[in-house]
Amino acid sequence: MPKHSLLLLAGLLFACRAWAAGQENVIPVENVRTDYAQVLRVEPVYQTLHATRSEQQCDAPVEAQKPQAKGLSRLVGVVRDALGKDQPDNAPAPQAGSGCRTVQVQREFRRPIAYDVDYLYKGMKYRSRLAEDPGNRLRVRVSVTPYAAPADNR
Repeated sequence: MPKHSLLLLAGLLFACRAWAAGQENVIPVENVRTDYAQVLRVEPVYQTLHATRSEQQCDAPVEAQKPQAKGLSRLVGVVRDALGKDQPDNAPAPQAGSGCRTVQVQREFRRPIAYDVDYLYKGMKYRSRLAEDPGNRLRVRVSVTPYAAPADNR
């Protein structure tokens, strides 16, 4: 091999090695543990649902008013009504078309879908949205990793 080619090959090898050394990334190992934080406040987050349903609504039949009984006849009337409850009611059932109509009734339902939780850990306040109410204390994941400043690329 000519001397000129050997120098070129050696320079190329040196440049590749220097480039590879600059590109080497070290991934720090993450130190993870769990601890507990004090829950300060839990606020439910609600979802509101609307539903419409058809119901049959009938007007109450107008009954002839009886004169109000007084004294002993009133007592006898109460006893007669109490004993008469065991007998089948002969009052006719409301029939369709006799003061009945179908109406749309709207209902609103609220259900909790999440919880906004304020909690205190090591003197710092935090807020998270959780799927369940954590109670008085919240289990937290603590991760400590050294900060590696990015290298200057001049």
